[in-house]
Amino acid sequence: MAEKMLKFTTTPRATPEKRPAMARSHDFHEIYKDFIDAKAAEQASRCSQCGVPFCQTHCPLHNNIPDWLRMTAEGRLEEAYALSQATNSMPEICGRICPQDRLCEGNCVIEQSGHGTVTIGAVERYLTDKAWEMGWVKPLVPGADRGQSVGIVGAGPAGLAAAERLREMGYAVTVYDRHDRAGGLLIYGIPGFKLEKDVVERRTARLAKGGIEFRLGFEVGRDATLAELRERHDGVLLATGVYAARDLTVPGAGSEGVVPALEYLIASNREQLGDGAVEPRLNAAGKHVVVVGGGDTAMDCVRTAIRQDAASVTCLYRRDRANMPGSAREVGHAEEEGVVFEWLAAPKAITGEALQAAGVRAARMRLGPPDASGRQSPEEIEGADFELQAEMVIKALGFDPEDLPATLKADGLSVTRWGTLKTDLRSMMTSIPGVFAAGDVVRGASLVVWAIRDGRDAAEAMHRYLTAHAGAALMAAE
Repeated sequence: MAEKMLKFTTTPRATPEKRPAMARSHDFHEIYKDFIDAKAAEQASRCSQCGVPFCQTHCPLHNNIPDWLRMTAEGRLEEAYALSQATNSMPEICGRICPQDRLCEGNCVIEQSGHGTVTIGAVERYLTDKAWEMGWVKPLVPGADRGQSVGIVGAGPAGLAAAERLREMGYAVTVYDRHDRAGGLLIYGIPGFKLEKDVVERRTARLAKGGIEFRLGFEVGRDATLAELRERHDGVLLATGVYAARDLTVPGAGSEGVVPALEYLIASNREQLGDGAVEPRLNAAGKHVVVVGGGDTAMDCVRTAIRQDAASVTCLYRRDRANMPGSAREVGHAEEEGVVFEWLAAPKAITGEALQAAGVRAARMRLGPPDASGRQSPEEIEGADFELQAEMVIKALGFDPEDLPATLKADGLSVTRWGTLKTDLRSMMTSIPGVFAAGDVVRGASLVVWAIRDGRDAAEAMHRYLTAHAGAALMAAE
């Protein structure tokens, strides 16, 4: 029976049941249980079906959220799934890892009226998991063969989203990646308690079955230059992401025990994938751990350290809770699991010896006048230093692009002053004809949902270019 909508005044907001902190903090399984059908329909029925859907406009993919919420409430689940996946290459992944509190849910009209947002992310995850269970996720069907091929460098969300769209258009697609599994940070960067790896693997398996070729363990610049890839394919897309960790610039930052966040997370994820135990240097077991940073990567690190049975885990962030860039929901999960947050605190030195860190000397901070971006600048409070014990210090300060012209052996590849690839805003083409770029390597470190959006847009841009190129070649032949 169809549910009526606009139930937000009588039905309270509810998320899927969360596993108790003591139980979940000892494993890497996802922390939320699944919605049951009735609960998903009930929560979807809270949608106000407002005339201007701010949830949709604040979603980078502009997902048609009100309509698939209505269909879910009415029990039209297969139709709801079909509509959700029409604009999103990986809805079950976005439902799990998007910071909905900053995007769709954070702009929900009923949230602004004090009734609590619709649980959009949980319903999105429910719909797609149900679709996989019921067989509604159709195989990838290639379009009519165009006789043209595309090479994509990077098997992360931007590259995979572009590969899917281009294959649907009839292009032969080869995806190159230096890792031994497809998925990029979805596999190696994001821990299993946020995104279990079989969720990603079934997506990449669908692409492979649809005829997309994956060349894994293949490093462009080592196994082939960009120029050689350009000769193999009619078009090339660079979707490599940004992997160069920003460094700690304090005395003692080179000590043993100071590790980059991504190296730490990759080691943990590899262990969970069955690739062998984490080496002691990257294992937090029994150690006092300090994580420096306030973004989602920092939250991934602190919660991973808890699961590795660290003696204590502390997060240092130089601004206050209200100004941290990471998801507020993730901070709440971390606090429940035993992480201590030191707000308005910044490292001044790593103490101990070069062969082993022993602690962190930190400064208390206050927020001063806004900087050029409008954010208040943190200022040190003189004489308010404090000490933390730490045998492991994880630097989670963000990521910058690698030196791609050098890495790819492509001197003609132009970059911005931030090191990201310079592209034409409309064509998404780089300074090298026929070579396009998308995702974090253009945008800078950002969200998975933006990478998916950029990958889909890049596929459309490449299609326009390749269609025109093929037409010009045909005319020349005549």
